Amino acid sequence: MHVNRDPETIQREIEHARDALGSTLDQLVERTSPKRLAAVGKASVREFVTSTKGKIIIGGTAAAVTALVVVNRLRNR
Repeated sequence: MHVNRDPETIQREIEHARDALGSTLDQLVERTSPKRLAAVGKASVREFVTSTKGKIIIGGTAAAVTALVVVNRLRNR
């Protein structure tokens, strides 16, 4: 069954679809903006570094690097 639609209805549907697409594009631009992504990344790193798990991992890594440097210097004496 084919329903005839008048040109005004079709035009309103096109305008509605255009507005919806514009809104979607605006949201995508905001979500993928470099400033926003940098801020989200910075917040994630800050949260990790201040967490107990982050402190343990960073401390362990620092201790391992320090031990490797000491061992390397002792070998090269």
